[in-house]
Amino acid sequence: MATEVTATAGRGSSFLRAAIALQTSTIFLQAVSAGLLLTEPYGETLHSVGARVMYGASMLYLLAAVLAWRPGGGPLRPVWQATGFLVLASAQVVLGVAHVPSVHLPLGVAMFGLSVLAFVRR
Repeated sequence: MATEVTATAGRGSSFLRAAIALQTSTIFLQAVSAGLLLTEPYGETLHSVGARVMYGASMLYLLAAVLAWRPGGGPLRPVWQATGFLVLASAQVVLGVAHVPSVHLPLGVAMFGLSVLAFVRR
């Protein structure tokens, strides 16, 4: 019985780590597409599509955190962290649509740093 719980917790933890890795890479790709936004005509489209993918990755991170917490009885902290990332991603979308780069850019850098930290700590 203990083996089953451990195996389930291990799968949930690896899914959580993969979700954090996906989120971190999409945030990094958003930084790259932001540079293209300034230099290439297709940059705006790429950045817009990337924003949707990054938001989806943040939702996947929250789902993975809940799944790792619920069945395996894992810690609740990743759920709160994933919820915070989803709130930050929502703020990023609002600030990007409103064209407020003075807050949008530093928040993106902070999100990348926090996402890397969450990945390393997992």
